[in-house]
Amino acid sequence: MLDWSEVGKKYSIEYVLENMPSLLIESLEKRFMDKSLAYRAERLLRTRKALQRSLEELRAYKNSLTKRIPKAGQDERKALIEESRMIDGEIRSLEERIAKIDREYRSVLNRIPNLVAPDVPVAEDESGNRVVRRWGRPRVYREDLDRFGELFPDVEPEVIDFRPIGHADWGEEMGYVDIIRAGRASGSRFYYLFNDLVILELALTMYTMEFLVKRGYIPVEPPYMIRRRVMEGAAFFEAFEEMLYKVCDEDLYLIATSEQSIAGLYMDEVLETRELPIKLAGWSPCFRREAGAHGKDTKGIFRVHQFNKVEQFIFCEPGQSEELHEELIRNEEELYRGLGIPYQVVVLASGDMNRLAIKQYDLEAWMPAQLRYRELCSASNCTDWQSYRLNIRYAVERGKEIKGYVHTLNGTAMAMQRTITAIIENFQEGDGRVRIPPVLRKYLDAMGYDKEYLEPRKIPGGKP
Repeated sequence: MLDWSEVGKKYSIEYVLENMPSLLIESLEKRFMDKSLAYRAERLLRTRKALQRSLEELRAYKNSLTKRIPKAGQDERKALIEESRMIDGEIRSLEERIAKIDREYRSVLNRIPNLVAPDVPVAEDESGNRVVRRWGRPRVYREDLDRFGELFPDVEPEVIDFRPIGHADWGEEMGYVDIIRAGRASGSRFYYLFNDLVILELALTMYTMEFLVKRGYIPVEPPYMIRRRVMEGAAFFEAFEEMLYKVCDEDLYLIATSEQSIAGLYMDEVLETRELPIKLAGWSPCFRREAGAHGKDTKGIFRVHQFNKVEQFIFCEPGQSEELHEELIRNEEELYRGLGIPYQVVVLASGDMNRLAIKQYDLEAWMPAQLRYRELCSASNCTDWQSYRLNIRYAVERGKEIKGYVHTLNGTAMAMQRTITAIIENFQEGDGRVRIPPVLRKYLDAMGYDKEYLEPRKIPGGKP
């Protein structure tokens, strides 16, 4: 009997389905999802095995006939040849049935989410998310202290005597963000970013990349468009499709995160154990339709169709993924502590985390104008969910025995637009100016930017 806690580290979904189907059904129950997919996959697997046995028996019998033909007399030889031809037809028919079942089995298996780690809280939605730890003292307007105490009784705030302007209003009022003209040019949830915020974004990007490179992560700028097969292997396509931008008349999708294109980097390849883990820091723009987010964060640059991000991505041996998952969230925390933004880390409930992950953390930054923590980053251990679908395996040496599928992990190191909103709200002064985090100073100096505060500027052409 296998130890459940070891399953996610060592065994693929297919192995679990074949040998421990009850664990897969239990995980579907924890995700509050339909269990019929697991039952259907199990039936298809049994049918395929039975057909494969029949096929092997027929092939063995055909081989025996082939060996008898040269020694047979004329009449017997004729009968054996005719029987052999009939068996060839049966073999072809069985091969076609097996191929059809394989396609159906693969389709069903691709719709089954990852297992749920034993230490993930079981709940249907975000109400079951569990706070793991907090850092920093949230800035709270004096008149909001009672409400803050009700929401966060165990958190000590930093009391301020002014109410911060929300990032959306601040950006437009101070002359840094133009939503109206962007709406005319591109539609809702797009923006023009001006002046100091553009410089600030570049500094944040360099700050994040330098941090990761010093820790052994390889910088990569991936393709911004990928084929459907890669998207299906990298994301839970059926649930995620409405978020994606499809390129007309092309087998291409714009990426919603560099994780998706990086996941396909070694598709259909075998990696050597000496190469693992491979740690990557991917910079890219990201494109999301934000379908289903109607009415949420319609102002400002927090939830938009296009943004820039640095993503952590790791390929590793199965036994390494649990420890590397903790490394990803530690990296994110260190980056935001460096900026000085208060945050909390939560482990997502089974019904709230993404379907690729066996376990997922979110880092949520304090937003003073909203009096709540908002998600800026996540970190997911996807075990072999992506590598199985993208056929990424590992061996001690290429050409030698395959050991299994690699594990993949991903974590947002920094989403630039969301981080800018957190800076605007957390470092705002009573006069509306925003102090730039000192850790960014050297990157700003390198660009000849010598300001310590974001101050009011005029949008070119004036306010629309």
